[in-house]
Amino acid sequence: MIDASLRLQRNGFLLDVQLAIPSRGVTALVGPSGCGKTTVLRALAGLERVAGRVAIDGELWQDDATGRFVPTHQRSLGYVIQESALFPHLDVRGNLHYGRKRSANESQRIALDSVVELLGIGHLLARSPATLSGGERQRVAIARALATGPRLLLMDEPLAALDPARKAEILPYLEQLHRELSLPIVYVTHAMDEAARLADHLVLLRDGRVEAAGPLGELMARTDLSLSRQDEAGVVIDAQVVEHDAQHGLTHIGQHGAMLWVGGASAQPGERVRARVLARDVSVTRQPPVETSILNVLPVVLEELQRDRTTALLRLRVSGGPPDQAWALLARITSKSCDALALQAGDALYAQIKGVALM
Repeated sequence: MIDASLRLQRNGFLLDVQLAIPSRGVTALVGPSGCGKTTVLRALAGLERVAGRVAIDGELWQDDATGRFVPTHQRSLGYVIQESALFPHLDVRGNLHYGRKRSANESQRIALDSVVELLGIGHLLARSPATLSGGERQRVAIARALATGPRLLLMDEPLAALDPARKAEILPYLEQLHRELSLPIVYVTHAMDEAARLADHLVLLRDGRVEAAGPLGELMARTDLSLSRQDEAGVVIDAQVVEHDAQHGLTHIGQHGAMLWVGGASAQPGERVRARVLARDVSVTRQPPVETSILNVLPVVLEELQRDRTTALLRLRVSGGPPDQAWALLARITSKSCDALALQAGDALYAQIKGVALM
């Protein structure tokens, strides 16, 4: 685990967080601007001196109780920011070799050829940073960070400076890092679509404190968190590709008997995929719908209901399969519809899912 207890008081802002981050996979730090995400990341790196303690797999990088503080250059980490910060006087190969020189432990180094292949930058090695696109520069910056053989990779909104096309270009490479590298990645973002696509673990920050932390799927399906009040509220589900409908450009995915039609996927039958279902795209009915254009209709049980004067947020559990592994869904409907259906926790309903984004 990566354990941290961090406290900082500055200009009326108080940061007071305790973190226990898994030492594998991607942990996303999510929250509104000014909530302390970047400060936490800089404190883990030793770039920001805050009070507290930081340890990675038991190795202390900071411990105020004993006066220990390991400076940034002695911490085995890689750091990627919004701007690639490549050396303009070096070509891509030179930038990567600079990263290699920062590795104090030869045994920890990742083979440079593997990094180059992983991020698809072999054809860029002789190029100057000035001739690269934004997405290419970020891939080189990530490769340089990995070239040191870090025990921890920190990424501070690495896609925030990219336009949608460049962002779409680099996301598959980040997914590749997730699949093929065992080192932990702490990823700061305010974009829930990035967190939903990349993260295994979620830490929600709000006003300098941890609102909640846990597995991505569990937190996104909760109705009591600030996430559920956002327009992009929804859930992430993991499933297996069952079949493709090439004629209509659709893919059938499922788990434990529950099935969804999604946009055509490149994954092969049997492979695991991740899909995002937004609460605004889910409606409910008491009777099975007939002659409907909605392809996805699932039997569900209403587990929780949160409402205000104008809207109601429903937490639904898909029926069938092991209860602890059944999909959870969120649905946002009008308060008027909630009254018309006389909805109560425990009701057996049918969820109609209009759109599913395959991540």
